[in-house]
Amino acid sequence: MPPFHYSFKMKDFESTRHFYGEILGCNEGRSNETWIDYDFFGHQVTAHLSTIFPELDYCGLVDGVAVPIPHFGVVLSLDDYLKVQESLELNNYPFVVEPYIRYPGKKQNNTPYSLLTLLVIH
Repeated sequence: MPPFHYSFKMKDFESTRHFYGEILGCNEGRSNETWIDYDFFGHQVTAHLSTIFPELDYCGLVDGVAVPIPHFGVVLSLDDYLKVQESLELNNYPFVVEPYIRYPGKKQNNTPYSLLTLLVIH
C-alpha cells in the first residue's frame, strides 16, 4: 500500500509533540512556526496550528457504537496495537470507544481502536 499524506489542525506544538512523538513513538520530520510533520507508521501526517475547532460530530454508527466523523487511524498488528494501547493507558489518554475485539473468532476479526485526541479527530 502506498503511503498517504493527511493534514489536520493542532492546538499547540507541546501537546502535539507529546502525543505523536512520546506516546505514539512517531518520528518528527520537518516543521516551522505553524506546522509539524510526522512519520505516522509509514505515512506522512502534518499538523497545522489553528484556533478554530468545530464540535465533534458523532454521526458514524459502527456496530452500534457512535464514532466521531471525521477520524483517521492506522491498521496495526496485534502486538503493535497492544503497545500503543499500553502507552495511551500509561499516559491516561482518554478513549472515545474503549478497545474491544470486533467479530471474535471470525476471519474478519479486528480490534477497533478509537481515541480522542486534539489532533487525530477534529
